[in-house]
Amino acid sequence: MAENQGFIGSIVETVKTVFWALVIAGIFRTLFFQPFWIPSGSMKDTLLIGDFLFVNKMAYGYSYASCPAIRIERIGIDLGPDDFCGWFEDRDGRLFGSEPERGDIVVFRHPVTGRDFIKRLIGLPGDRIQMKDGLLHINDTPVEIEDAGIFAEVMAPQGPLGLRPQCANGAVGEGATCEKEKAIETLPNGVSHSILNIGRRSADNTGVFTVPADQFFFVGDNRDNSTDSRFPQAAGGVGFVDRKDLVGRADRVMFSSAGRSMLAFWTWRSDRYFKALE
Repeated sequence: MAENQGFIGSIVETVKTVFWALVIAGIFRTLFFQPFWIPSGSMKDTLLIGDFLFVNKMAYGYSYASCPAIRIERIGIDLGPDDFCGWFEDRDGRLFGSEPERGDIVVFRHPVTGRDFIKRLIGLPGDRIQMKDGLLHINDTPVEIEDAGIFAEVMAPQGPLGLRPQCANGAVGEGATCEKEKAIETLPNGVSHSILNIGRRSADNTGVFTVPADQFFFVGDNRDNSTDSRFPQAAGGVGFVDRKDLVGRADRVMFSSAGRSMLAFWTWRSDRYFKALE
C-alpha cells in the first residue's frame, strides 16, 4: 500500500513539475522571446533557410500578437494568438515598447492567415513606397544601391520543405551553382543591408503605396522571391500590416542548419552561430 502511494506521489510530482515548467516557458515566450525557424528563402542572404533565431518581443511592446501559438499539423492542433488573447485583439495601441524603425527585421502575423512572417520594415506610416525597374523608391526618392557581386548557392532541396532556389543564371541542374545578383541597399536612415535580384519580375514596377496611419510596409531582401506588402491581401500577398500584428524584432541568428533536420549535424552552419543581423 505504501509503495503504491509512493508511486502515485511520484507521478503527481512529475506532473506538477512538467506543468510549472510549461507555465514558465509560456510566460517567457509570451513576454520576452519567441523562437523562430526560417522556412523559406524570402530573406536571403540575410537569413537562410534553416536559420534559428529568437524574436525580441520587448522591442515594440505587447499586443494580442505577443501571445504564443501552438501548431502541430500532424494531429490537427492549430491555435493562434487570437485563440489565447482574442479579447485583446481589437484594442488600439501596444503596451510598453518603442516605435519600429525602418530597416528592422520584423516578425509579424499575416493580416489574413494569422501565420508568422518575417520581412524587413521598409515603409512607415505616411511613407510613399514604389518600385521602379527593381529599384526601391521611398517618398519619391530612390534608395542608394551598390553592386556587391554574386550570391551563389548549390541547386538542391533546402530545409524541411525541400525548397529549391531560383537562379538568375537560368535553369541549372541538381548540384550545379545557382547564382543571384547581389547589391547593398542603403535606406534613408542609413541602414544598409544586402538584397538579391533574380531577373525581371512583375513586382519590379509597382504603383505608389501610401502607408496608412498605424500600419507598415514590409519587403523581403530576396526581392524576386518574396510574398510581401507589394502584393495585395486579396491576391494572397501581405499588403499593409497593422501595428497590433507586430510580434517582435529579429536581431541575431542563434543556430543554423542547412539540412532537412537539425539532427543532421554535418549540415550545421557554425559560421552563422550568434550572427548579428543587419
